[in-house]
Amino acid sequence: MSVPLRWLASLASVVLACTTAFVVLAAGPAQAATLQQVTSFGSNPGALSMYSYRPDGLPSGAPLVVALHGCTQDANTYFTNSGWRQLADQRGFALVLPQQSTANNANKCFTWFDNADTARGSGEAASIAAMVDHAVASYGTAPSKVYVTGLSAGGAMSAVMLAAYPDKFAAGSVVAGIAYRCATTVSSAYSCMNPGVDKTPQAWGDLVRAAYPGYSGPRPRVAIWQGQSDTTVAPANGVELRDQFTNVLGVTQTPSASGSLDANTTWQEFGAGAVRLTKITGMGHGTPVDPGTGPTQCGTAGAYFLDTVCSAYHDAAFFGLGGGGSTTTTSSTSTPPSTTSTTTPPTSTTTAACITSSNYDHVQAGRAYTSGGYALAVGSNQNLGLYNTFYTATLKQSSPGYWEKC
Repeated sequence: MSVPLRWLASLASVVLACTTAFVVLAAGPAQAATLQQVTSFGSNPGALSMYSYRPDGLPSGAPLVVALHGCTQDANTYFTNSGWRQLADQRGFALVLPQQSTANNANKCFTWFDNADTARGSGEAASIAAMVDHAVASYGTAPSKVYVTGLSAGGAMSAVMLAAYPDKFAAGSVVAGIAYRCATTVSSAYSCMNPGVDKTPQAWGDLVRAAYPGYSGPRPRVAIWQGQSDTTVAPANGVELRDQFTNVLGVTQTPSASGSLDANTTWQEFGAGAVRLTKITGMGHGTPVDPGTGPTQCGTAGAYFLDTVCSAYHDAAFFGLGGGGSTTTTSSTSTPPSTTSTTTPPTSTTTAACITSSNYDHVQAGRAYTSGGYALAVGSNQNLGLYNTFYTATLKQSSPGYWEKC
């Protein structure tokens, strides 16, 4: 994360389109949806651009995810590589991708360190809020199912939106980002990025509470991702973000659950899933992705998209947008996670075989995952009971990557 200096169609086309559609239909369901620019979405004091994506057949009341790119990137880059398009298609939610301009920022970084762009009702934060309002009003997405995520400067701006607009978001994810109001000037931004700034949880929390004085409604849950070899945004920032949002949500900094996704990726939950901090050993600066066709894979590796785990998959689970989550739990004092899911399984023309096994075996075989000491079915998100060898469940795979109780 660097800091800126600031301040209808011809007949031939129709025939081609129809021919292409026919070919796609012959191979499988057509996907006509594309990333579209929205040229008018309301008040835009931050002079940002809005892009949106709505999968084919998106129903009314679907969730909405706002995804914020990192420095030097744009909306299409993040849409194409982060994995969020794949998840939107699979699980039926809309995407809004704000885009920064070089007129605002030479490196196309969102201005997370300037009070004029991070205050409620002001600048870039207000522009992003206007995009959310436009999407809810125009696309019929559910106002209670809006989420925000971002990388680097986009991650820091994700924290801004969670702080300044807690009434608009149910949860968010900050990837290699910075705590809200760590910096208020260009010079202080560098210190926040590396080596990082240490404050008490109370001091961090006070900064968030001051972003919307008098607000007494529910606060969004927060997922935090931090590479432990990140020299752009130092690993300490993940801990400071944890301190900030655990304090705001009124939970302690003592983990209520912990576990791992793989040998290099560990997570801790605080307040029974109010806040989650995931650390990836050996990872530098970027969004974690895991290219492939497996049920937990997504994204495309490249500059600032690092081949580790699919963070979008796990964030979608954290948001409650369908299956996913950690694969090994080592300790827990948390309550059972919700078994509700917005995912609707695709129809199947064959009868799936039922498999009865211990919850431990289901997890090890990839039919389930763990969260807070419980086993949940991959895809349906159904709670199977405690994650151990003494609890058994009977599952069937109704479609690829979608397991449910028989």
